[in-house]
Formats: sequence, structure tokens, C-alpha cells
Amino acid sequence: MKILVVGPSWVGDMVMAQTLFKCLHLQNKNLQLDVLAPVWCRELLQYMPEVSQALPLPLSHGELAIGKRRAIARTLKGNHYDQAIVLPNSFKSALVPWFADIPLRTGWRGEMRGWLLNDCRRLDKQRYPLMVQRFAALAWAADEQLPPSLPDPALTISGSEAARLREGFSLGSERPVLVLCPGAEFGPAKQWPEQHFATLASRYLQAGMQVWIMGSASDSATGEKIRNLIDKDLLEHCHSLCGRTRIGEAVCLMSEATAVVSNDSGLMHIAAALGRPLVVVYGSTSPAFTPPLSAEARTVSLSLPCSPCFKRECPLQHLDCLMKLLPQQVAEQLDELQGIVRP
Repeated sequence: MKILVVGPSWVGDMVMAQTLFKCLHLQNKNLQLDVLAPVWCRELLQYMPEVSQALPLPLSHGELAIGKRRAIARTLKGNHYDQAIVLPNSFKSALVPWFADIPLRTGWRGEMRGWLLNDCRRLDKQRYPLMVQRFAALAWAADEQLPPSLPDPALTISGSEAARLREGFSLGSERPVLVLCPGAEFGPAKQWPEQHFATLASRYLQAGMQVWIMGSASDSATGEKIRNLIDKDLLEHCHSLCGRTRIGEAVCLMSEATAVVSNDSGLMHIAAALGRPLVVVYGSTSPAFTPPLSAEARTVSLSLPCSPCFKRECPLQHLDCLMKLLPQQVAEQLDELQGIVRP
């Protein structure tokens, strides 16, 4: 059995897609599973043993590029896939399987693409409230029920690779590691304030931990703001790696974390898939849709009347859902996860 999955473009969604990959393998013992996805995520897919090949989709986000998609399809025809599963809901994402004449093309209805998919399904959001359920459901026929429990994503990391990266980034091994993930590509309404991250970092630096601030290049300024809010006597053990790591390096380094505190972001889903003790701060979004998929994770939110609003920026311009969620509340959850009892 050969299946091609057209993967999502966001880090968190790609991590959650691993649940689909696991479900497909449970049903097909001799499965070749290839994933067509943006070039940046090939490093992420290498930590998913269910994936046979990570095939690059060398297109910019939102680029239609029909000619390029047709050319990619020509290279895939020789693989003789039995099925394609299209995870994004866009019209353009269904073009390559159609051009490649893959006999069974499965996906959810969206953007007038029903004629491109011959197994085009109408989504019942009440039946599948979680994003991961919507992905996993495509592993079964439309009339089948999901099993009572789904396998969680689980990234597989080499300890020697992680150790090499620690040495390369001059990150010591004498102190336990608290990783902070202050970014969120969706927008500022998902981002816990820098001052709160700095207060939390100071608490654990004083307790003998080291702190790694992780994120993309767009989070570099945020990482430095957090460091600037920390007492200079503590900065020796506080490192900002924002913008300094590729996605694969970030995965390996995060596997070394003793604990992680994150916004609702792609790195949050990576931490969950690595089984790290994790506390996730929710503001404008909700764990009822994209929770961390791990027994080692806790979520914190204030559940104000105005949240979740699912907006990129606070429509009321006060951001109370995050400003009023204090570091002490996050620290209590983090200490409980780590088995720390404080007076």
C-alpha cells in the first residue's frame, strides 16, 4: 500500500498529523507513507519513523503556481500511489494529487475543490471538535467511527545528536533546563507578556535551573526583551536561541528540557510530542481545539467572558486574558508537574 499525504504548512499542525500517520500504519502493516510538504518541515518529518519519504513542496506560502504543481505531479506519477490524503483545506493543495492521477483522493470539503477529490467529505465539527480528530478521521472510511482513543504524536530523537548540539551552542549540562517558548506565529493575542516570562525565568534561575528561550527569527526581539528584564546576576544561565536554530535543531534541543512553558504554538506541540513536562498558556485560543497531546502537559487559562475570541489581536485592546494570568499561576502548575513542593 502506498499513500501520499499532502501535509499542512504550520509546525503544530504537522506534529498533530503524526497521529494520522500512526493510524494509517495500524491499518496497513506494509505501508509506504510519503509526505508532501513545505521544504522547512523535512527536518521535522525525519523524527517521525512512520514517514518513508519527506517530499519537498518548494512553493511559497499561498502561492498557486499551477505549472509548478503540475511538474511536481509528473515526478510523483512513477510512485504509483494508491491514495492521497490532503490535509489542508485549500483548493491549491488538492491539485498535485489530481494532476498525478492518484486513484483515491481523500480530504475535507473546502474552497470548491470537490471535483479534485473523489473522496470529498463534509466535516461535522460536532463529531470531530479537535483538529487531531479531523486529521485522524481521514485514515478511515467516511462512515466508520474513530476508535475511543488515538495515538499521540511522539517524535524520536537521538541522544547523541542532542548532546552534540548542546556543545555546539555552549549550553551546559550541569543544571536542569527550563525552556520558554514566548512566540506564536498567529499573533500577539496568543503571546503571554515578556514581563511574565521574565518573572517566571527569574524564579527558576534562582532555584538553580538554566533557561533556554526558543523561537524563530521573528521571536529574537522578544527573547532579548525577556533577558533584559532579568537581573544581570542571573543572565549567565539564561540563553536566547531564538532565530539561531533550524527546526530540527530546535526539536533535538527541546528533547533535553526538564520542563517547558509555552504559548499555544508550534513549539508547544513539539514539546508535547517529546513528552516533556509542559505548561501551556492560552489567551485568545482554546485547548478545546488544539490541546497539547501529552499526559505530561497542563493548560492554564483564565476563561474570561471575552475569551477565547480566536483573534490575532485583542479586539478590546486590553489583553486581560494574558495580562491577568500571573506567573505564580503558571509556576504552581509547573512545580506540580515536576513534583516540587514549595511552602
